[in-house]
Amino acid sequence: MSTVTQPLPAMAHAVTPEPQRGATVIGRKAFVEMIMGMPISLHVKAIDPERADIAAAAANAFATLRRVDDLFSMWRADSELRRLQAGAITPGECHEWQAEVLDLTLAAEEATDGLFTAWFAREAGRPSYDPTGLVKGWGVEQAAAHLRTVPGISFCLSAGGDMVVGVGRGMRGIAPTWRIGIEDPRVPGRIAATVELTQGAVATSGAAARGAHIVDPGTGERIARPGSTTVVGPDLMWADVWATAAYVDPVAARERLVATTHDYALTVL
Repeated sequence: MSTVTQPLPAMAHAVTPEPQRGATVIGRKAFVEMIMGMPISLHVKAIDPERADIAAAAANAFATLRRVDDLFSMWRADSELRRLQAGAITPGECHEWQAEVLDLTLAAEEATDGLFTAWFAREAGRPSYDPTGLVKGWGVEQAAAHLRTVPGISFCLSAGGDMVVGVGRGMRGIAPTWRIGIEDPRVPGRIAATVELTQGAVATSGAAARGAHIVDPGTGERIARPGSTTVVGPDLMWADVWATAAYVDPVAARERLVATTHDYALTVL
């Protein structure tokens, strides 16, 4: 299992296999930018990965992620969401994405039976809205839309180890496979399992890389236990939601996942 340009908390990309004799040679190009306080990496496979339209799509994908950060960052006082919460602007002055994300957080809470939430208690007891656990996966999917319009490419867009794998126009049925390694949360650098995808998403939740950043909605306490949860499915936002819910309560989340959808697969390590 080879690595990407930055160490990621739960994932690694495999090297593209050597082409067979007479096969079309597929090239590969990587783009990396720091956005949302983390390295965002884009790997593209194409016959000619140096094409100008590929570079333009990559630039648009990164610009979309910067826009998501401008709107939703909870760490920047100048983000639209922070200004809305401070009363500096009104809901009617906000970007339409604010309402879309709010609706999605409510849908995620309902789907997971409260194992995922965007509302957390403050010291004064009033709930505080923080959609961070959903916005990253949602934002990466918005960015990936720019790549899906580019002809003749396969891509892997990764943010903090959560990733979308997809194809551009004309690649369905002939796209190369991406092999994604799931890191053992107890042994850094050791790959515990692998997933092969041509299209789809992989999300992992745990405390090994970022510490106890996930809050149990039932207790209000941060979870610091060992282990991790990985979900594979068609959409990164929902894969991330289910991975978070499963880290909160693996048994309840698995039961809820099986009862509500057959499109996502959960691995608990």
